[in-house]
Amino acid sequence: MKTQLRDFGYNYKRVPIYCDSKSAIAITANPVHHSKTKHIDVRYHFIKDHVEKGDIEMHFVQTDFQLADLFTKPLDEKRFYFLISKLGLYK
Repeated sequence: MKTQLRDFGYNYKRVPIYCDSKSAIAITANPVHHSKTKHIDVRYHFIKDHVEKGDIEMHFVQTDFQLADLFTKPLDEKRFYFLISKLGLYK
């Protein structure tokens, strides 16, 4: 991810990831594996490992302002124009 961002001219020491789940952020910040997280598939621990290494940092963003929804969900017209205005693509 860092290499691809560097190709586009963005140089981050720690890549920011914006998430609308406080529980997911808490799991990445907690260095202890316990019974409540052991059921999570191994592939999801990938992000946790990179948070511990200092490659990425997790930030909370409210669901209403989750810009990734624009690319991952079918949206009604009002929501679509709201999100593209937040990206600076529409006024």
